[in-house]
Amino acid sequence: MRVFKFGGASVKDANGVKNVISVLEKIGHENILIVVSAMGKTTNALEVVIDKYLNDKENYKSELQTIKHYHHQIMLDLFGNTRPVVFELVNVLFKELLQFFTSNKSPNYNFIYDQVIGFGELVSTTIISNYLNEKHFNNTWLDVRQCIKTDDYYRSANVDWNLTQDIITKVVKPNTLYITQGFLGSDSNNFTTTLGREGSDYTAAIFAYCLNAESVTIWKDVPGVLNGDPRHFKNTQLLNTISYTEAIELAFYGASVIHPKTLQPLQRKEIPLHVKSFLNPENNGTTVDKSIGIEPQLPCFILKQNQVLLSLSTLDFSYVVEENISEIFNLLSHYKMKVDVIQNSAISFSVCIDNNYNNLEKLLLHLKAKFKVTCHENVSLYTIRHYDEASIKNLEKDKTVLLKQLFQQTVQIVTQ
Repeated sequence: MRVFKFGGASVKDANGVKNVISVLEKIGHENILIVVSAMGKTTNALEVVIDKYLNDKENYKSELQTIKHYHHQIMLDLFGNTRPVVFELVNVLFKELLQFFTSNKSPNYNFIYDQVIGFGELVSTTIISNYLNEKHFNNTWLDVRQCIKTDDYYRSANVDWNLTQDIITKVVKPNTLYITQGFLGSDSNNFTTTLGREGSDYTAAIFAYCLNAESVTIWKDVPGVLNGDPRHFKNTQLLNTISYTEAIELAFYGASVIHPKTLQPLQRKEIPLHVKSFLNPENNGTTVDKSIGIEPQLPCFILKQNQVLLSLSTLDFSYVVEENISEIFNLLSHYKMKVDVIQNSAISFSVCIDNNYNNLEKLLLHLKAKFKVTCHENVSLYTIRHYDEASIKNLEKDKTVLLKQLFQQTVQIVTQ
């Protein structure tokens, strides 16, 4: 069994869906399970719907109608009027979503988010599965929520590996083409959960692990893993091979090509991960495996934007000791702040964090009761793996550096 994952950019329109057929024709389609994300920017659009539902109830339906029209146009481009059943299946999904909004009584944003956001994947896989059947690529559509079981940590759920393994090995049969959704799971009450943003790669790894797959291939609009995101860095180069260890390091620091959780289950069973271009599927791309380091050996650049830098010191200028640091980390954990950089001296402690759950104000109230706090919002965190002096100098040019930290192979720089 091989596992393929197609992201939203690869199926953003009818031509993208048709290109899935092209990839399968060139690479083969036997014993393949395909994981698909929501089409284009649908996840972002559904986040707007959720915001409107909570804060502007009169207008969320119009936002939802825009999403429905977008998918309707893709279906017209793919099927014309030849497959009315597809339109009806998608219409049922949108009715189900509206029914949730009508009947929901929970004020919990994270719960609401997970029940709504996955409809992007449900709709995309319904359309693509039917199009594959139309083109004689007979396939079985799987509801991933019935396969991947998790706890109820909404928006970043933890997988129940034993139960998930049992279900997947029973459901997925050899010599069959499957299509399923990325990003999603379900808890013990069968409420939808999500595995974190960009979690479709992780979904592919979960299936690969449970199936002892031959490989995982992530199909993207880039030739493979580059040594920097070309949207933010110039003259990027392709990395041919990356070790699991190096890839996990890059993912930890925020490299967007590979989801941080994806590599761990693959490494455990030494399942190679290929990152390839859906535009040139026969090119080698990048392979992540049990090799050592990266090839070629280049500085690798990572950017995380919209970060928060907190600098803390004690009110009485006493030392920042273990008790203080423990209290700070307990608060960071309580308010679900992901820590990206820490730096401390005798009387100060600095931390760069992701405010993904919008709990910054609550955190600051707690911290200011015991510490002097300086807060810089909307800062950028740059990480360079395998840095040299030239790469650091070039990155710092024309920027205000707020924090800088060097390790043997990694430098992290926070800028305003």
